[in-house]
Amino acid sequence: MGKFYYSLGLMSGTSMDGVDASIIQSDGETKYKIITDQYFKYPQAIYEKLVTLRDKIENSKDLKKLKKNINEIEKQITIFHAKNTARIIKKSKVNIDLIGFHGQTIFHNAKEKITKQIGDGKLLSKLIKKKVIYDFRTNDINNGGDGAPLTPIFHKLIIEQKKIKPPVIIINIGGIANYTLIWQDNKIPTKNYLKSKDTGPGNCLIDQWMRKKTDKPYDKNGKVAKSGNINKEIYKKLIKNHIHKTSYDTKDFNLTLFKKLSLEDGAATLIEYTADSIIGGIICFLKDERFYKKINILLCGGGRKNNFLVNRIKEKVDRPVKLIDNLDIDGDFVESQAFAYLAIRSYLGLPISFPQTTGVKKPCIGGKLIKNF
Repeated sequence: MGKFYYSLGLMSGTSMDGVDASIIQSDGETKYKIITDQYFKYPQAIYEKLVTLRDKIENSKDLKKLKKNINEIEKQITIFHAKNTARIIKKSKVNIDLIGFHGQTIFHNAKEKITKQIGDGKLLSKLIKKKVIYDFRTNDINNGGDGAPLTPIFHKLIIEQKKIKPPVIIINIGGIANYTLIWQDNKIPTKNYLKSKDTGPGNCLIDQWMRKKTDKPYDKNGKVAKSGNINKEIYKKLIKNHIHKTSYDTKDFNLTLFKKLSLEDGAATLIEYTADSIIGGIICFLKDERFYKKINILLCGGGRKNNFLVNRIKEKVDRPVKLIDNLDIDGDFVESQAFAYLAIRSYLGLPISFPQTTGVKKPCIGGKLIKNF
């Protein structure tokens, strides 16, 4: 049995509202234990700066133009991470071996092979006096991958540790939605296989719509969408123009077609499009005779709290869909737990991405180690 490490994962998603923090104990391979999870909300000033910055960045050239602004905000969020890292470590009363610091994504373009997460790993290590693993995506991109999604290897661990019989699809509805399929080949029934990709928008479009039309950051429980009517003309255009890719950025989607729609009708149309793009990403597995009627579908990520979206997904797949919370796992913290796990794997020189998950040429290690104290 290998050594077990205490690792703290720090994740800030596309909602840009705060940091999910999780401490786990794991060997980086087949075992893990959740120690504690905690959410730290960004101060309004940081939230507004991040959203403004993201809206200004239209292409990779803007990263150079806005470098001074990016560096300033990077320092602020790193200090915020450090302050709250100290809090959760103190609360946990364990000796942390590693920090998995994902940072805040401000630009991701798989086609250009460019990804940018802000967060200064060197400064964080100096401030909290711990080894930090950061910049998880660049090595994958440099080796032919799309840099996302990275959580599938952790999804596989969850399913194996919870003894859920494959086939299983875990759908993560964050800003961008993605799936992980875990299945067994009849020829080697003791081995689980992985496949993963992004499906399209998760929360990004509906959240953007709510921010644009109201003073609210999201549509709580999908109440606004539920009260609206789908604009069939716009919906058909969205579905027709939907391009299937391995990895998306929130910049791949916009609200240009929605200018004349009411708040409610826009929300209803966006939820229908989001649900259908998610189903479109997994429909081939739902029709596969190897998986048909046997497949377990689990939802995680912030979008699982949108009851209207979840119900639309359930109605469209016509089979049981459950929340990952049913496994005694808080669905808000799967990604932060994942990056705690990926930090350990990176430290041990184990791969975190694979040809069937990101399109990388071969299983790829990722994450840079910094010890600055």
